[in-house]
Amino acid sequence: MKRTRSRRTKIVGWIAICLAGILVVMVVGAFAAVRLELSGITQVPRIDAGHRPPRYTNALNLLLLGADTRSGPHSIGGPIGCNCSDTIMLAHISPGHHTVIVVSIPRDTVVPLYACSPWRGTPGQRADAYAVERINAALAAGGPECVRETVEQQTGIYINDVVELNFTGFERVINDVGGVNVCLPYAIHNVITATEGSGLDLKAGRHHIDGRVALEFWRTRYNVADGSDIARIARDQYLMAQLVKGVLHSGLLHSPSKILKVIRDVAQSLTTDASYSELLHIATSLNGISTQDVQFITAPWASYPYDPNEVEFAQPQADAVFWALAHDTAVPATGRQNRAATASFKGPLNGPIGDGPAGALYTLVPSEVKVTVLNGSSRVDKTSKVAGQLTSRGFDVLGTGYAPTTGYHSSVIEYGRHAELPAARTLREQFTGASLKLLPGVPRGTLEVVIGSHFTKLAVPKPTSHTAISSMSHNYGGITASVSCRNRAFYASTRVPAGQARACPCG
Repeated sequence: MKRTRSRRTKIVGWIAICLAGILVVMVVGAFAAVRLELSGITQVPRIDAGHRPPRYTNALNLLLLGADTRSGPHSIGGPIGCNCSDTIMLAHISPGHHTVIVVSIPRDTVVPLYACSPWRGTPGQRADAYAVERINAALAAGGPECVRETVEQQTGIYINDVVELNFTGFERVINDVGGVNVCLPYAIHNVITATEGSGLDLKAGRHHIDGRVALEFWRTRYNVADGSDIARIARDQYLMAQLVKGVLHSGLLHSPSKILKVIRDVAQSLTTDASYSELLHIATSLNGISTQDVQFITAPWASYPYDPNEVEFAQPQADAVFWALAHDTAVPATGRQNRAATASFKGPLNGPIGDGPAGALYTLVPSEVKVTVLNGSSRVDKTSKVAGQLTSRGFDVLGTGYAPTTGYHSSVIEYGRHAELPAARTLREQFTGASLKLLPGVPRGTLEVVIGSHFTKLAVPKPTSHTAISSMSHNYGGITASVSCRNRAFYASTRVPAGQARACPCG
């Protein structure tokens, strides 16, 4: 009896070992298959810059890029692309992943040149604060990380990951969620020519469209509304809102296997610095979100004074939005903006020259302000304390030292040129009772703050207005993903022409 039981025990043991071995082989094989299918993703080395914006919260900020790359005689928008970032969106996912705010950055926004290393055939570029480029050119200069560097330095928002998707990948994503619903207030027939045109041909009313037609919708520009990129952004946001609806309706975010299928489908069209597991985690972490919790806005902008075809960030409104996103809090009050006083000559970092009316001057994001902290007190040296606090608020502190003389009671912020005035004003907001002093000896591009004996602590951060981050789309002319139609995106004015809203077949 014992011999029989012993034999059975051995047989069961060997079977268990064999099954375990088979299971291990299957798991390893499946993992290898997934890795092979995802190997088409182009991986970008994460940026390693010494002066990135600080991370104020554990929010997740993603830079989403739509690359203007085309191939074949029937490509949308003409046969020649610019290898630039046709679409630039900054997606802010709040801590807890209950709110998503997507900020569109106009591709024609004028920005300074930031240093970018060459990547996969791109030439790279040197930093030049006194030269400018359209922000969509950064992709061709140094790849996705060049765009990240530019957006981080301009907004002061720490970007966790960058994701670039080309036109083919966009089509496949739409098809994987089963298409999207759109509505048009009038018929659109966008003919493809040698240089432009999308081929979109839809009647007025509601339509359910697949990936190819969705891409035509996305690329339509010149014979709709005023033909501007700003108007196109409004329609892009509307289409993205419908895509979010499709994703939530399909249950995609609740199924890791479905998410992996989408990633596999777009692998050849995807460029990112995120790992496979990070992409999966980002998607699954949003499985409890609703369409009302996803907002789309456009970064506040103004016409660029030197070229009507270009724009720049409208200040201080844009910085207020960026500050709110960086801190995941309400939008700071900016006061009234006197455009007449500030639309004159701009300095190298989009700051004004001169000293116009109170409340009408531009400021910068803290990461753009370089400062040396000097002790001007005949009492306790507080420079190390101030330097640490300014660094924690995102300022680029170059070091500490001693002022040529002591006996300062109040703190003084010294700047060497009128072009540094926006930076000086940005720094002054951190102090109570500090004065500004133009001192030609201060090194170019930097400030010096002399700490007086009356200094106790930095001023509290900017007071916030009633514009909560959860209602940002309402206050900045945006939409939520629950929108069904966005008629004004199809007209030159931000308002639907009188008499047409009622007749519109989209409601």
